[in-house]
Amino acid sequence: MWPSLRRWWGVILILTAVSATVWLAATQQLVLYIHPRYVVFTVVMAAIALVLGVLSLAVRPMSTDEPETRRGWSRVVGGLALLVSGAVAISLVIVPPTTLSSATASQRDIVGSTVGSDSQNVDDVANADDELIASFTVVDWSSLLRQTSDPSFYTNKTADVVGFITASDDDPANIFYLSRFTVTCCAVDAQPTGVAVYAPDWANDFDVDEWVEITGSFEVNPSSRSDLPLVLVPETMTAVERPSEPYLY
Repeated sequence: MWPSLRRWWGVILILTAVSATVWLAATQQLVLYIHPRYVVFTVVMAAIALVLGVLSLAVRPMSTDEPETRRGWSRVVGGLALLVSGAVAISLVIVPPTTLSSATASQRDIVGSTVGSDSQNVDDVANADDELIASFTVVDWSSLLRQTSDPSFYTNKTADVVGFITASDDDPANIFYLSRFTVTCCAVDAQPTGVAVYAPDWANDFDVDEWVEITGSFEVNPSSRSDLPLVLVPETMTAVERPSEPYLY
């Protein structure tokens, strides 16, 4: 039984991983792990992996003889490999796909992030029309805030942004970061960015990691516990569903 299990295990794992990949792509959840431009490539490669796995099984020698001195260690190592690889493959199917959270954002330094540093230029935005301003994401506003903290620059510029809540370390009762991740290739290289939002007692109405849409303006930070020069002061703040593509690119 052991030789048979080892012979078929590779194909079982390939089938499991391929099935999980195709299912994630079909349900539009593969973008929780990789950049959308790689979805088609990933599905194609999964199909190729399936074909190669079946072919390797077909041409693999039936003999399972091995030296007696190596048989014991081979079984131990093989058993551990089966256990680990099986757990990884099965987790793709059992564990619900989800986005990166505020915990990851905090670990990757959302405050010092330089993500999207070239997404918007102060000179170009100074006299931008309302339509362009309305299209700005968290990444765009974060880029502008790194370039200038002059309150007059943000006069008559209304932000309308969507993101998830990450609590501030300096003044968590009154300030949180409206956060998003940007992805270049996959979730492993995801980098957080965000804008500070001043909303006293926000935790009474919203939870950490909850997705919200905020409309408001950037003003001088009224918090005495935070050294951020400007914060987004909401005019409206509404809980929303997580976007189908939660990462920015």
